[in-house]
Amino acid sequence: MSGDQVFIFDTTLRDGEQSPGVSLNVDEKLEIAKQLARLGVDVIEAGFPVTSQGDFQAVQTIAREVRGVAVAGLARTNFADIDRAWEAVQYADQARIHTFIATSDIHMQHKLRMTREQVIQAAVDGVKHACKYTDDVEFSAEDASRSDMGFLCQVLEAAIAAGATTINIPDTVGYATPQEWGKFIRTIRQQVKGIEKAIVSVHCHDDLGLAVANSLAAVAEGARQVEGAVNGIGERAGNASLEEVIMSLRTRRDFYHLGTRVNTKEIYRTSKLVSNMTGMAVQPNKAIVGKNAFAHESGIHQDGVLKERTTYEIMNPVMVGITYGNIVLGKHSGRHAFKDRLAQLGYVLDGEDLNKAFTRFKDMADKKKEITDHDLEAIIEEEILSVPATYELTYLHISSGSTVVPTATIGLRHCDEVIEEASCGNGPVDAICKTVDKITGISCRLVSWGINAVTSGKDAIGDVNLKITADGKRIYSGRGVSTDILEASARGYVSAVNKMIYEKNNGRR
Repeated sequence: MSGDQVFIFDTTLRDGEQSPGVSLNVDEKLEIAKQLARLGVDVIEAGFPVTSQGDFQAVQTIAREVRGVAVAGLARTNFADIDRAWEAVQYADQARIHTFIATSDIHMQHKLRMTREQVIQAAVDGVKHACKYTDDVEFSAEDASRSDMGFLCQVLEAAIAAGATTINIPDTVGYATPQEWGKFIRTIRQQVKGIEKAIVSVHCHDDLGLAVANSLAAVAEGARQVEGAVNGIGERAGNASLEEVIMSLRTRRDFYHLGTRVNTKEIYRTSKLVSNMTGMAVQPNKAIVGKNAFAHESGIHQDGVLKERTTYEIMNPVMVGITYGNIVLGKHSGRHAFKDRLAQLGYVLDGEDLNKAFTRFKDMADKKKEITDHDLEAIIEEEILSVPATYELTYLHISSGSTVVPTATIGLRHCDEVIEEASCGNGPVDAICKTVDKITGISCRLVSWGINAVTSGKDAIGDVNLKITADGKRIYSGRGVSTDILEASARGYVSAVNKMIYEKNNGRR
């Protein structure tokens, strides 16, 4: 290990997927994992294999198909969890088993109902068992920030002696502050015997909005792995936002004297993909990847940036993959120009995928005078980065008004046949949902619906993100883009239904 490198451990697909309302299928997880590999993270925690067959299948698929990155499976310290984790990750270029047990008195008493001696023994037994499979074993002391320091050091020493090569110190409930967390990590590095044999890692939650600050405080005190998620998603208020950690280390290398192997130009694309797949929109003022992160409205700021960018920008947006390309495409643009522009944006399409995207582009160009890079990204993310379509929207007619009962007439293509139905609703979106339900024979409930403008102007594309459920348990997200927000809603709803059908037919989660 290079002394000036911080390893990036991405848990978007494990802890990130535990965000309320987020549920990814195997193919969506694989797509995100491939992008994380392009981003250059060091470890992908692909899931918790023992929790479900779907999670096991996702971890195993990622381990088989994603190269050039370590793939980790989470496991409690019991042998059944560890065996299942190994069964899933064994095909990876570098397979890691990440095993954990809680060490705080509150967790040991109320959750584990174990004594301190039993916890130490479980940690040792679990690590030793994992080491039978791989020499890349990470041990986590859950709720470390609320653990007794003397006991925590005992557990960590025992785990290292048993063979753990990475020791993770989680702030599981986001309780720590930067000053005390830095001191906490320093004390561990001073008091734990054999700590030099392991990489010290931190996993910080954002309940007080301090996850990134705490992660950086730990790095300053010698931690050399940071765990977090893209866009900071995760349990409750989320995890440390990896893009913020990465760019803090890069932008302030003069202070930290540390770096990562991440290709920062893939940050924005990774953020967009995760946002679209999970249905969790990125807030406009989000650091690094929010749409306002590099925007300047104040006249003083605009004047300064025009004269010298560094007056008000400490990072160049190009560094994270944000390009504000000139508008070059319209309804007269050809397939070659379209394909070339997509390649510049990082999307290399051929064959049927190119035909499908080009057809959608032409349809949109007939409605919108000029097509921007953001419009193209929206088309690709809706049309290409999705499950195979059981149903496709062919046409849509809406009748609505203050004195008219909202009615939707929709045609969906299914197995080379166009099926048409109509329904009334308490609004046009409700009518759309009921009509799609009538065609597909699946009764769904709309859990959430939201819209953002992809670009500005009267002909801006509406980007609808919605979530549906059929059983009240599994939630499916859908996305639709169009210059017509009702068409975008219909596309998003059909997209979510297609995910539901695909998962049911393939037995995948």
